[in-house]
Amino acid sequence: QVRLEESGGGSVQAGDSLRLSCVISEWTGSKGAMGWFRRGSGKEREFVAAISWLNRNRYYADSVKGRFTISKETPHGIVHLQMNNLKPEDTDVYYCAASFLDYGTDIEDYAHGMDYFGRGTLVTVSP
Repeated sequence: QVRLEESGGGSVQAGDSLRLSCVISEWTGSKGAMGWFRRGSGKEREFVAAISWLNRNRYYADSVKGRFTISKETPHGIVHLQMNNLKPEDTDVYYCAASFLDYGTDIEDYAHGMDYFGRGTLVTVSP
């Protein structure tokens, strides 16, 4: 059974930084994608960032571009999300996500194609 476990959430003030980490079990280490989502206000989780294991491309939502950085540890199934210059509107539950499929360069594939999600970690940003 595939499991994803997040860590690193917490409470900070606006302008501060946090680093989220995620470990995925059963990771093959050769292909697939991992990413981060947050609960958001809609019916679906809101895409935040993703990274392709094959081509190492990174994808970001416009709302976090320039402030958040996604990275991975090869060959382990570990992904990080470095969040800088946090804003109160970043307050949310953040979920790690993964897919064992290889995607190309269409960000929509990463935003809607993840198959596995963790339980989430809460990030609270005070004004």
